Amino acid sequence: MAVNVRRRLVAFGLAGTLGLALGGCSVNVPDPTAQKPSPSESTPATPTITPGHDAAAVAAKDLPLGSGASLVAGEPVTIASRLEEVPGWTLTRSAMQGESRYTKSDGCVVDSRVSINQGPLVVAGDDAASTKALFQYLDAGIDVSRLKPATLRWGQDTDQPRRTVELLALKSPAASGGKAALVLARLFSGPASSVFVSIVCADDAALAKATADVQAQLVVIPPA
Repeated sequence: MAVNVRRRLVAFGLAGTLGLALGGCSVNVPDPTAQKPSPSESTPATPTITPGHDAAAVAAKDLPLGSGASLVAGEPVTIASRLEEVPGWTLTRSAMQGESRYTKSDGCVVDSRVSINQGPLVVAGDDAASTKALFQYLDAGIDVSRLKPATLRWGQDTDQPRRTVELLALKSPAASGGKAALVLARLFSGPASSVFVSIVCADDAALAKATADVQAQLVVIPPA
């Protein structure tokens, strides 16, 4: 795969997280000609309906890995969050080139990122295979059987029944003297964009609590 079409999927603290959970990977150099993802909204909202794509209808249903073809091509998914409203959490980096960072008073760190132009990694119509290709791109030696299904909230207003989007996750328990980490990602084959969330904590108990906060407060928003 040519370097100039490879998208940077991790930066800043994400590289260190992948070192914990994936056992080491390379960080890509961004393509300066590529379109930047839109900044994340500060609060969740149901996407509007645009011609040819009923985003509200898509947002009103769970999105398992097998339903990625229902997303419109061209526009990326986005991430919205209220994590900073949970006691102990602080937003420390806000939507810098599609990335946000949250830190917790106990030392946990959450990074989220939206990446676009992921076409070279896409397996047409197959989000599961595309996401495995994403993980393998980050670490060619990864055993994809270690990837487990996980969910985040899926774009809708907070007063509506909660829906979920399925991702694949890789967990690294705390080793002796090390930290615990969880990486959640999905490459959406339709829009050829990906979401990537990493959680790093001092120990497994703190990771479990931080993961519960992330699953309650981060929302993946479908293309409008």
